[in-house]
Amino acid sequence: MTEHHTMTDPRLWDAVAAERRSLHALLAQLPESAWDHPSLCEGWRVRDVVAHVVLSADAGLGWILRELVRARGNFDRAIRDTAIRHADLTPTPELLAELHATIPARTTALGTTPADRLMDLLVHGQDIAVPLGMPYEMPTPSAQVALQRIWTQGAPFHARKKLRGYRLVATDRDWSGGAGETIAAPVATLLMLVTGRIAVADLDGSRGERG
Repeated sequence: MTEHHTMTDPRLWDAVAAERRSLHALLAQLPESAWDHPSLCEGWRVRDVVAHVVLSADAGLGWILRELVRARGNFDRAIRDTAIRHADLTPTPELLAELHATIPARTTALGTTPADRLMDLLVHGQDIAVPLGMPYEMPTPSAQVALQRIWTQGAPFHARKKLRGYRLVATDRDWSGGAGETIAAPVATLLMLVTGRIAVADLDGSRGERG
């Protein structure tokens, strides 16, 4: 049975604000050249990821529908195109200032929750930091909330389907999910696994017996 830590909405939003502050601090120390470095998101530069985080902080229904029409109904394309377009049109200092302005924001896009905002920030922070070789730690309680959210939802990650036959066990929190061959790792690593940033093959040392 999966045990998971829960947060009230106010605590979730506090965690979201904390992640936005941390990401802003990370980005503020980057040279201009790093903003054009490829991220872990295929086809996205660091600045594109930042633009996406900024836009998703205040994505109203009207804006979503307009961009969907522009992308001919393809949601993934709409997300990608709007992020890249905004990144191309916004100088780096302005993009950084826009991110800072989102810190107190407490709005969610249609069909999403505060936990989705938290997950997005945690994972995209790694999308930026990992390719740049920069240490960027995930707060463990926040990572567990994000992991539970991904594990219990379907789209867009379909984690339970893709990881069928495995039992995920956190080594630093009281959390587990699935059945089969055990993958034991910290919750931050498991979050990167369920969001497709790393593969099961990358975790050979953490795999164990079937359970």
